[in-house]
Amino acid sequence: MTLDLSGKNILVTGGTRGIGRAIVEAANAAGANVAFTYRSSTETAEQLVQALGGDDRALALQADAASADDAAAAVQAVTEKWGTIDGLVVNAGITRDTLMIRMSAEDWQAVLDTNLTGAFHVAKAAYRPMMKQRAGSIVTVSSVVGVMGNAGQANYAASKAGLIGFTKSLARELGGRGVRANVVAPGYIQTDMTADLGDKVTDAMKGQIPLGRLGQPDDIAAATLFLLSDASTYVTGHVLHVDGGMAM
Repeated sequence: MTLDLSGKNILVTGGTRGIGRAIVEAANAAGANVAFTYRSSTETAEQLVQALGGDDRALALQADAASADDAAAAVQAVTEKWGTIDGLVVNAGITRDTLMIRMSAEDWQAVLDTNLTGAFHVAKAAYRPMMKQRAGSIVTVSSVVGVMGNAGQANYAASKAGLIGFTKSLARELGGRGVRANVVAPGYIQTDMTADLGDKVTDAMKGQIPLGRLGQPDDIAAATLFLLSDASTYVTGHVLHVDGGMAM
C-alpha cells in the first residue's frame, strides 16, 4: 500500500535534521503540505523549504520547543496558511546525558521542558482546531530509552516515558472527536550523533538489537506516515516500536 497524504496539512516540530527531516521529506513526498519548526539555522530551513517545492508546499517556523507562545504561533501559522492542521508530529527534543550523581537540576529541567512540556504546549495548541475539525492525527516521537531506561539518561528516559502516558491520555480525551494520538518509539537510529560514537560503541549497540543493525531515519518516517495517514484510522493510543526488536 502506498501511503497518500494528499490534501493533508502536517506540522513537524524539530524538522531540519535527522529523524525530523526524514519525516518532513517523506510527508512531502506523500503529497502533504508540511510545516516544520527549527531552532537556529534559518539558512538550512529555507533550503529545505525550496527542496520541498517552495512556499506553497512548505513552511519553516523558527521556534523554541519549550515555549508555549511559539507552539501556539506555529499551529496558528499552519491553520492561517492552509486552513486546517490534519497532522502533528512532536519530534523536537534534546539530550543532556550524564550519570544521575553528576546530573544538575538544570540538566534535568532543560530536557523535561523541551521534550515533555514542549509536547504539552504544541499538542494543546493543536487540540482545539483538531477537535473542531473532528479529525486529526497526533504522533509523538518517544524512544526505546523511554521504555527500557538507560544509564546516563535519566532525564531523557523520564521525558520519553512521560510522552507515552501523555499521548495515551490524549487518545482517550480526543477519540470521541475523531482525533487519534499515537507514539513512535525509535531504537538506535543512524544519525549525525551516532555517527560520531565510533565503531566500538556502535558495535556494542548493534549487539543489543535482534536485527543486528542500527535503524535509519527513513524507518521512523515510514512508521510515522502510517500513523498520519488514513491507513491507520482505527489505531489510537498505540506505541509503535521501531527498534529492530530491542524492546520486545
